[in-house]
Amino acid sequence: MDAYRRPTVKRQTPIRSMKTFSTISLSLLIVFLSTTSVPAAEPLTTAEKATEAQSTGKGQWVAVHEGTGGVTVDRSNSDVYVVVTGKEIFKERGQGIWKSTDQGATFARVDGDVIAGRCETGYGLCSDPNGQRLYCFMLDGPSGYTLDAGKTWEPIGKVNRGWDFAAVDWSVEKPQTIFGFEHENGGKIHLSSDGGKTWTKLGEFPKDARGQTFGVGVVDAKTLVRWSGTIGGIERSLDTGATWTKVSDEMPLGHVMVVFKGVCYWVGQKGLLVSKDQGASWSLQGQPVPAAWGPYFGKDEKHIVLAGKGGVHETTDGGQTWSLVAALPDPFKNPPGPG
Repeated sequence: MDAYRRPTVKRQTPIRSMKTFSTISLSLLIVFLSTTSVPAAEPLTTAEKATEAQSTGKGQWVAVHEGTGGVTVDRSNSDVYVVVTGKEIFKERGQGIWKSTDQGATFARVDGDVIAGRCETGYGLCSDPNGQRLYCFMLDGPSGYTLDAGKTWEPIGKVNRGWDFAAVDWSVEKPQTIFGFEHENGGKIHLSSDGGKTWTKLGEFPKDARGQTFGVGVVDAKTLVRWSGTIGGIERSLDTGATWTKVSDEMPLGHVMVVFKGVCYWVGQKGLLVSKDQGASWSLQGQPVPAAWGPYFGKDEKHIVLAGKGGVHETTDGGQTWSLVAALPDPFKNPPGPG
């Protein structure tokens, strides 16, 4: 297939910090730093703040662009990907995927007009925990993916307005199995067996009274997992969604399951939920932590970051102890939803 190749960029242009935070840089998920403040009398540029954070060992929240709708980090090289929507997210087509190779100091667009729209949730960007590969499941715009750290991009098929989130089978070199949740359409779930070119509706399951209680996961080409408030726990399928068996009463909060080094992870109501047998059974790992986003892995499987209403939490011992490394900045405190 013909693929777009990013033109050579001699110099990336720093994106100045905005007075109003329309988004936040998650660069601290790369370096796992604590927050500091910058005196108002001496404002720094985005690039200067990033340099200071790296040199002093103290991180800070920095607005990187006004009007964004998704952010993720490649753990293998610290590259940051941001979906730029424009200020009017319901009126503009979107400005695609922008990438930073200097931990958020500067950004350049890399998708070659393949991606547009926005992410409905933080799980709209599904990145390989091992790095280099990224699927972008967009709302109100075309979706696509890169398998070579953003050098080339390919589009994927669209279903109605698009996606809330989706899980990708990262166990193979070129992903084929994708399990997606359609945006605002009666809880419809869809499966692709050709990397996202075409989709088949697997079914639908309604929200419970709290709403937004559902999640999806892919273990391999045949093995899927899902959860919802209606199910009251986790279900597993060994035949790509034809039949389902309940395997746990534990309730996750994360929308997309993460597989890292052969182990399945979900952020749960009581803490990290872990399966070491391809989703057949689940158990709690470590201590409870108030979070609904993640897990994001650092140097190894014991180095984990989760995010929730209280901020960003880090563990270096697999969840036995947790530290709040960054409270959310004022414009984002107490967001809606669980966690």
